[in-house]
Amino acid sequence: MFAVIKTGGKQYRVESGTELEIETLAAVAGDKVQFNDVLMLGGDAPVVGAPFVEGAAVQAEVIEQKRGEKVIHFVKRRRKHSSKRTKGHRQNLTVVRITDILASGAAESGVSAAIGTGAAAAQSEEQA
Repeated sequence: MFAVIKTGGKQYRVESGTELEIETLAAVAGDKVQFNDVLMLGGDAPVVGAPFVEGAAVQAEVIEQKRGEKVIHFVKRRRKHSSKRTKGHRQNLTVVRITDILASGAAESGVSAAIGTGAAAAQSEEQA
């Protein structure tokens, strides 16, 4: 069985045991998280959501927080202007291992939802 999930503005096709590098989540290594935005469940009887499959979820374990490869952005301006600029960027990533795909009963699982770091900061401000 496989599932298509949405997290960090991207979509991923996952199976049990798959390791993913995704956008940063507000979790530490060893935590269990649950992705509730399931777009599709595949297998013998595929189910496509509109836009999400009701009651479905994908559970994962956080392996580590890390930074991605450095991306260099080099800008060289036109002739007669000897100016140039180099900028670098390293994206913060979370490595997760998919442990279970739930076709139903996601609300009763008791596992916390996967929340990005930007959303977690906004949510804590609302609570305060």
